[in-house]
Amino acid sequence: MLASLFLIGTLVTTPQMAVQAASQTIVEDSSGGMTRAVNRMVGGIVSYARWPDAAPPAGRVMCLVGTPRLSDRMAPDIPGPGSVVVRRIAAAAVTPDCDILFLGRMPVADRRQLIAWVRGRPVLTITDDDAACIYGAMFCLNNKAASLSFSVNIDAIGRGPLRIDPRVLRIGGGEGGGS
Repeated sequence: MLASLFLIGTLVTTPQMAVQAASQTIVEDSSGGMTRAVNRMVGGIVSYARWPDAAPPAGRVMCLVGTPRLSDRMAPDIPGPGSVVVRRIAAAAVTPDCDILFLGRMPVADRRQLIAWVRGRPVLTITDDDAACIYGAMFCLNNKAASLSFSVNIDAIGRGPLRIDPRVLRIGGGEGGGS
């Protein structure tokens, strides 16, 4: 089983104000362990976000751009009510119906274009190709020694209309919050 989220560090910032130490989950030692861990982590991150509009009846749409490094089978596991539909698209095909943008490996120019497009829009950005969280995504997944963690880019969160539950910032910042 996946262990519950727990704190692994303290607040460390870069000029881009990224929180480097964050929440972590243990990855099962099995063939699908990383996929399950990624889907739980992404689902948990989505559950912390609040869009300015009510959830659409069909749920949120996650547009997957590039090649994910940690799991090729994305199906976010949202705790509680809600769902996420995953669409694989090219960088040039991103549309306003993308509520969540998951950025895998891709050319730097495409990543910059997508991050610029997102600014000011209610789009949650998550990547598994920027562990230091310095290239503009809001949340950055990182795999180290049989565990999966995430970093938070406070600057990226502050540039858009999405609201992120302060508990995720406390988890990322190590300022209490629980386990």
